[in-house]
Order: sequence, then C-alpha cells, then structure tokens
Amino acid sequence: MSGGRDRRHALLIDASPYLFRAYFALPASITDRSGRPSQAVYGFADFMFRTLAEQRPTHVAVAFDASLQTSFRNELYPEYKAQRELPPAELEAQIDDCRALAQACGAAVFASERYEADDYIAALRARLGETVDAVTIVSSDKDLMQLVDERTTLLDAARGKRYDRDAVVASFGVEPSQIGDYLALTGDAVDNIPGVAGIGPKTAVALLETRRTLEAVYDDLDAIEALPIRGARSVRSKLEAGLASARLSRRLVTLAEDAPLDIDGELAEALAWGGPDSGALDAWFERLGFQTLRDRVPAAG
Repeated sequence: MSGGRDRRHALLIDASPYLFRAYFALPASITDRSGRPSQAVYGFADFMFRTLAEQRPTHVAVAFDASLQTSFRNELYPEYKAQRELPPAELEAQIDDCRALAQACGAAVFASERYEADDYIAALRARLGETVDAVTIVSSDKDLMQLVDERTTLLDAARGKRYDRDAVVASFGVEPSQIGDYLALTGDAVDNIPGVAGIGPKTAVALLETRRTLEAVYDDLDAIEALPIRGARSVRSKLEAGLASARLSRRLVTLAEDAPLDIDGELAEALAWGGPDSGALDAWFERLGFQTLRDRVPAAG
C-alpha cells in the first residue's frame, strides 16, 4: 500500500520479528567499528530503509518489546511466554543501536516493560482514527491480524505477503475481529496461551461461524450439541471444562488499546514523517560504520 503524499498512510512497525530474523539469519562476522557483533543492527537498518522506501508513509512509528517476562499479561498468567528462551546476550546488546536507528530514521519509537509492541501498535491505530487514510502494520505476528479492517492491512515483510480482510479469512477461516476469540478457543503455543483443551482450529471456526464471539458460544452451550460439528456433545463438555481457561486466554490475546503513548500534542503530528534526521543518521553511521547502507537511506516524498 504505497502512494503519493496526498494519501495519509501510517506505517506501524513491530520491530522484534525483524531484529530476531536479522540476528539469526546474518553472520556474526558483521561487526561495528569497535568490532562488536552487529548483525541484528545491520539487518534491521536494511529492513527499515527498504520498508520506508517501498511503503512511502506519511506517518511512522516503531514499537519494540522491552521484556519477555514483565508485561501486564505475566501478572494475569505467570506462564505467559514462559517457554520462550530469553534473547541471546549478543542480541540484547544490539537493541539500543536499533532503537537509535529507528529514531534517526525519523520514526516515533515506543517501548516499555509493561506493554508489548502489539499493544502500542493497537493503541496507535485506535487513536490515529480518521486522521490517516490507511494503516499498514508491519509484522509477522498473527495477534495483530485482529486489527485488520477496511483501512488497515498487515504486511508480513519477510514473506512479502499482505493481509487484508479476505486474506485473514482465507488463512484462519474467521474474520479479523474474531481472531481474539479464535485464539481464546484454540490457544497459541507460541505465546503459551492455554485456550480450551481439545478445541482445535476446525472446531473453533465452526463455533465462530454460528456464534460469532466467544461470549456468544458460552451464552448458549445448550445449542452446541445441535450444531453440525463432529462430536458436538464432547465439544460442549470441553467448553464447559475450559470456561475459565477460555476467558483467561481471551484477556491475554486482547490488545491494550489504552496503552499510554506519552505523546505531547496531536498524535498524527507526532508521527508525521518528514524523512530521516540527517544529523542523527550521520552520527549513527559515524559511530557504527555500515557505509554500504548509506545509499539505501530513503527520503520522504
């Protein structure tokens, strides 16, 4: 979704997938001027320059995950993401330089230990409202697909795939607005979301086709046995047994549109993109090197 500057196009970037991808895909022999491994920094810079040039946004924000262990979801459910290994120390050491690069690119940057990048993206999209014509969320995280609507698409930049409403339905069998309910039923092993034991994707889709929401499913469990679902009686039993888990899971996958943005003045003005900050970017290159990336720096317009 690109276009001229007359179209107000907000680009909301989930940094973490691209930091990790660069770190594990590129060789550790990529170092900065001081000799420190910097493959994640190099790869993230290349990703940022390429994405800004291709998408030609008028507004830009980049959200980072500050912690895998301290979000408000861990207070609700200590096992949330507990199975994930912490980022390698060498990757952690590169994140500050990635944040500095995003800021030097002219992007507004968001991160905290209480809210995740997904929450900031949801809050930004909600509060931008009609001040922009279109929103592109750049991420590979399926949780963010619940934000897709007539003005919002999700771009999986690594795969070059863009998800609009039809693409989400084709991939999951449910509407974008139902993704949270779908995940509350099926669970999500990636984030250690428990879901309802024994309820898989096909059953979840069948339930949401007729009942639309998780609450509607539970409001009329008597009707479940009459649905054209294989093993409908056992499905009802599983739903009854998994009520608490389903409701907890729904809370865990709900994005916090009320996440504090700490912005002075109008949000659209704070996110307006006029191109990179040449002074900050020059200082970044001078400190780190990576001169081969200089000719990829995008300009606004």
